[in-house]
Amino acid sequence: MAFRTQTKTCACVIFLAAAACAQSYPVRHKHLRNGVTGTLRVDENAITFTEPGKQAKHSRVWKYDDIQELVLGAGTLRIVTYEDNRREFGRDRVFDFDHLPASVVAAWYPVYRRRLDARFVAALADPAVQPEWQLPAKLARGTGGSQGMLLVARDLVVYKTAVSSESRSWRIADLENISSSGPFDLTITTHERGFRFQLKHALEEGRYQELWLRINETHGLRILSRPGGPTLLE
Repeated sequence: MAFRTQTKTCACVIFLAAAACAQSYPVRHKHLRNGVTGTLRVDENAITFTEPGKQAKHSRVWKYDDIQELVLGAGTLRIVTYEDNRREFGRDRVFDFDHLPASVVAAWYPVYRRRLDARFVAALADPAVQPEWQLPAKLARGTGGSQGMLLVARDLVVYKTAVSSESRSWRIADLENISSSGPFDLTITTHERGFRFQLKHALEEGRYQELWLRINETHGLRILSRPGGPTLLE
């Protein structure tokens, strides 16, 4: 699945991209121990990282097609590449950055949301989301989890929590599926992984079905209405 490209973008996107392209940003590349401050440059074609000194070998230029997963968080950036890591028996190499200026996140989140495909992970709560409905929820994770609010908008699903690394914003078109074992359970399956939520209020069956249909319509499911209810056609 390749990153989407668009020949036409709205004036807002062009403005934001231009603002981001005009500058380079200091960030810290996280090492096994501590990290080293380098320079990050982002533009519409690639991400460039330059690391000075003895670790200059960590410097890279990634075109978007060469990125397996891009995770943008509040002050963090994670790039999963297709590059083999010999020290980890061929696992895909990962570059983690923190101390990312807020201006980078503010400028590039809306651009990436519009331009990139499901390999873009927004590890933050969209500040402009306008939910049609919302439910308090716990994101189950191992033996623990985080608590927050699940917000569902027309084209967006957001999980907002005080644990910033666990917040997410998903475009409806990027969701692979949803499932549920009951009114207090909801699992959202994405390119990144599955997210299981324990809901604190019951999810109405009508809302669940509507969300399921929206997701599957983006995957090509055709719906034929008939008396007594819709017929689903693949």
